[in-house]
Amino acid sequence: MAELRPSGAPGPSAPPAPGPAAPPAFASLFPPGLHAIYGECRRLYPDQPNPLQVTAIVKYWLGGPDPLDYVSMYRNVGSPSANIPEHWHYISFGLSDLYGDSRVHEFTGTDGPSGFGFELTFRLKRETGESAPPTWPAELMQGLARYVFQSENTFCSGDHVSWHSPLDNSESRIQHMLLTEDPQMQPVQTPFGVVTFLQIVGVCTEELHSAQQWNGQGILELLRTVPVAGGPWLITDMRRGETIFEIDPHLQQERVDKGIETDGSNLSGVSAKCAWDDLSRPPEDDEDSRSICIGTQPRRLSGKDTEQIRETLRRGLEINSKPVLPPINPQRQNGLTHDRAPSRKDSLESDSSTAIIPHELIRTRQLESVHLKFNQESGALIPLCLRGRLLHGRHFTYKSITGDMAITFVSTGVEGAFATEEHPYAAHGPWLQILLTEEFVEKMLEDLEDLTSPEEFKLPKEYSWPEKKLKVSILPDVVFDSPLH
Repeated sequence: MAELRPSGAPGPSAPPAPGPAAPPAFASLFPPGLHAIYGECRRLYPDQPNPLQVTAIVKYWLGGPDPLDYVSMYRNVGSPSANIPEHWHYISFGLSDLYGDSRVHEFTGTDGPSGFGFELTFRLKRETGESAPPTWPAELMQGLARYVFQSENTFCSGDHVSWHSPLDNSESRIQHMLLTEDPQMQPVQTPFGVVTFLQIVGVCTEELHSAQQWNGQGILELLRTVPVAGGPWLITDMRRGETIFEIDPHLQQERVDKGIETDGSNLSGVSAKCAWDDLSRPPEDDEDSRSICIGTQPRRLSGKDTEQIRETLRRGLEINSKPVLPPINPQRQNGLTHDRAPSRKDSLESDSSTAIIPHELIRTRQLESVHLKFNQESGALIPLCLRGRLLHGRHFTYKSITGDMAITFVSTGVEGAFATEEHPYAAHGPWLQILLTEEFVEKMLEDLEDLTSPEEFKLPKEYSWPEKKLKVSILPDVVFDSPLH
């Protein structure tokens, strides 16, 4: 639960927000990380020293459900001459290290990121006659923060979030999000590391799909050019009833389609409902393609495998002449890169997972025939994977959200893959790699054309290429809720 109060109101853990020139005695009582972020807020809003603030009643570090200690809400007058309307500006406190005493985040030094290295912001167009900011954006930000804390995956500029619901629980077409740098908030150096500010931008479903098929940064640039769709500061208007492609039909063909053709897609993978089977091995075989049993404990993705998969996803924003899958044992970098921050998690295994079999005991196996299974949403991304990634010499990974399994499609131009042209299907434990030639990709795109209009077919749907010993099934969600997946 959370409550609304001015940030200067008395409370057990929310002292007044000090400005940069706060008396030393007071500043010493104020959490240093919090003080540093408040200083940046005061720089932008010197006339709003005590903004309205949504605060978690029970802090996350005391067992509460909300990772963000506070969300401050400021009134921004905008700039009418620059097509920047008046709006509410929301700023989170809690994804970075506010306290420096390890109650939430481990201190890693002043040169690296503070906590996860960023805070979230959001700009919501102010409605006529609105005297106080709506509080629903604070809960939206808490939802994103819960994802970050639970997965320990960080966000970066250009990322997209498929939300599949109006952000304010209304009937709005704004149902998904892109992330970008906040246009006004500058990075802050705190005693516990650096904090940057990522702004949430609400988008329509069609805009999200274009970001997936091309790249988030490209769609963000288009949104900046359309005042009613965001404008220079990418302000979200929940009343917007048209997509940028309905407002300006030329944007789809002249910008997005040409961008996809020239650049391909920057989306390198997704978490999805997916699974795979080795059709060349009887299901009753003790050495199942997805598990090697030692005693009674099933084989799971090793820490090194999961780190490579995660590095694959992290490199989605990189456009290289020679795409390279990270080595099985990558040299981890501490701190922020120019694209995104590495995850702090060493493995995707949960604390309750069974013991991981040592990586060196897991052999890479060549498979003769495979069966890929996807739910409708993830299956609809296969044409994107083929056209936007593999035809541009890149790779694409599906990481299962319902089981310890992954599928990576690779092209012949990707280095570091264990699937080869001679053995195009190869598995490293439950991680499957599939190498597809350009000729086969073109054939698959023809056969999978109806996936671009998934509402027109009934599930289950099956595609098969007997000469390649490959089968793909699109299945209902309920199939993936089974323990077998």
